[in-house]
Amino acid sequence: MIRSAEPSDIPAIHAMIRELAAYERAEADAKATEEQLHDALFGENPAVFALIAEDEGGTVGFALWFRNFSTWTGTHGVYLEDLYVRPRARGGGHGRALLAELARICVELGYARFEWSVLDWNEPAIGFYTALGAEAMDEWTVRRMSGEALAALAAEAGRPASALPRPARPSGAWNNGTASLPN
Repeated sequence: MIRSAEPSDIPAIHAMIRELAAYERAEADAKATEEQLHDALFGENPAVFALIAEDEGGTVGFALWFRNFSTWTGTHGVYLEDLYVRPRARGGGHGRALLAELARICVELGYARFEWSVLDWNEPAIGFYTALGAEAMDEWTVRRMSGEALAALAAEAGRPASALPRPARPSGAWNNGTASLPN
C-alpha cells in the first residue's frame, strides 16, 4: 500500500534516511533531525512531501519529493530527493509502486517532468530505472555548493556586479571576448 506520509511516520522516515545514507556510504552526511523533517513535511509552509510504502510487516519504504519548475516547458515537475525500500522488502514491487504514484501525481497535476539523481555505481537502481523507461541525462552534470563555498558566494550578495570577482577564463579559450578556434 502506498499512502501520503503523516506526522506519526517521521521516526520511520528518519530511520530509513539513515539506512539509505549507510547504503550510499555517506552516513556521516545524513544530519537531518526528526524535528527538521517534521517542519519540512508538516510545518506551516511544507516544502517537501513524502509517500510511505507499507506491507503486512509495517513501513517498508518511502519517497521524499518536492516540486521543481522548468522554464522550458513552463510547468512544474516533481524532483524525487529520496527513494528507499528496506532490504527485506526489495523485489516486492514497493519501489515501482512509489514511483508509479509519483508519476500519477505528475500526470494529474499537468507536470511535465519527473526527475531524480542516482549514484553512478548503483547498478541495481540504474537498471531498474532504465527498465521503467527513465532516460539518463548524460549531457547534464549535477553541481553542488555547500559549506565554505556557499558562505563565500552568499557574502557577495548585494554587492554591485562591478565589485564582484571575475572568474578566470580557461587558458586559450577566449581572446578579448572572441572565441579562439583551433587551427
